[in-house]
Amino acid sequence: MEAVAMKSKSIDRIPSLRLHKPTGQAYVRLNGRMIYLGRHDKPDSRIRYNQMIAEWLANNRRLPVSPEEITVPELCAAYLKHAESYYVGPDGKPTKSLGTVKMAIRALLKFHRHTLAVNFGPNSLRAVRQSWIDRKLARKTVNDYTSEVKRLFKWGVSHEMVPPSVYHGLVTLEGLRAGRSGARETEAVKPVLESHIEAVKPFVSRQVRALLELQILIAARPGELLKLRAIDLDTSGRVWTATPTEHKTRYRGRERTLYFGPNAQAILKDFLADRPLCAYLFSPRDAEAERHDSAQTHRRSNQKRSPKKTERVVGEHYTTASYRMAIERACAKAGVPVWTPHRLRHNAATAIRKEYGLEAAQVMLGHSRADVTQVYAERNEELALRVARKRG
Repeated sequence: MEAVAMKSKSIDRIPSLRLHKPTGQAYVRLNGRMIYLGRHDKPDSRIRYNQMIAEWLANNRRLPVSPEEITVPELCAAYLKHAESYYVGPDGKPTKSLGTVKMAIRALLKFHRHTLAVNFGPNSLRAVRQSWIDRKLARKTVNDYTSEVKRLFKWGVSHEMVPPSVYHGLVTLEGLRAGRSGARETEAVKPVLESHIEAVKPFVSRQVRALLELQILIAARPGELLKLRAIDLDTSGRVWTATPTEHKTRYRGRERTLYFGPNAQAILKDFLADRPLCAYLFSPRDAEAERHDSAQTHRRSNQKRSPKKTERVVGEHYTTASYRMAIERACAKAGVPVWTPHRLRHNAATAIRKEYGLEAAQVMLGHSRADVTQVYAERNEELALRVARKRG
């Protein structure tokens, strides 16, 4: 324990200003290098020392590298370290953006392992992009990866690791346009057929069935409902509301409100009874217990327990992946084409827009614009309540 504490202390220690007696020079040792700062008895040496330490700490305890010397792998390593701490959700887990970063970096390292960052230009990026097109990646995915490479070099410029001219050159490479790129085009996301939704309901748990119905009623994203708890609900009005702490536009400082009308409330009440305020409403553990209780046969008391086939652990709440997989398995059992829960938002949006108009669909789905005024926001709030009372 003491060894760990000593190691942590040595890592946090800031190298001190020292005197090189033979020459009378002040110096500091950083990353194994002795850096001379002028005569030890002069005030300028202390000023240079403070500047050097400040830059060293700002560069993650690494000596600054000349923009003319840093390689693409070195730039990628530094950016990945930044991304691993930046693209993190409220629960401390990496977000999907980190996966995009890693995929972009993988291609850079494949083609430019020995390239100086200063020599990476638009044609270099165009060649990397073509490799994604040749792999038959969707046009939107290719554009996402290309934008991530540009963002990597922009970050490098802000940390004085890359000359600004490199990033400005990469910006000139425009994104792929629909029908003009040779990249694979994907079909527009469409609502799920009502018959396909009804077909899977007998093959999913009560919890998953409730999530499906709630998505269609209130136009919620899957992730906005999966961690819902009783304590998150405001049940004081005719329309219940909830403000998810985790949602797609949270990083932009936007607030998302879910509106539960009478139909949605009837679904929630089945999960609110006899449940602690901080317990998740839709729990796969509850689903497993209910499935076990309804089974026609059970394990004998003297029967040996079968070894686990996987390391899967049933969680306290569904994840977007487990929720999607439950639907995919149900689709296979029902004999209908596989669909994803995100498409249910399109079902809700289509129905709301048809009955209440575009503005109602916009507010129920949580879409917003940067130039929306406070008056417009208040009008949207009232419209959302009116839609929820009639529909949800």
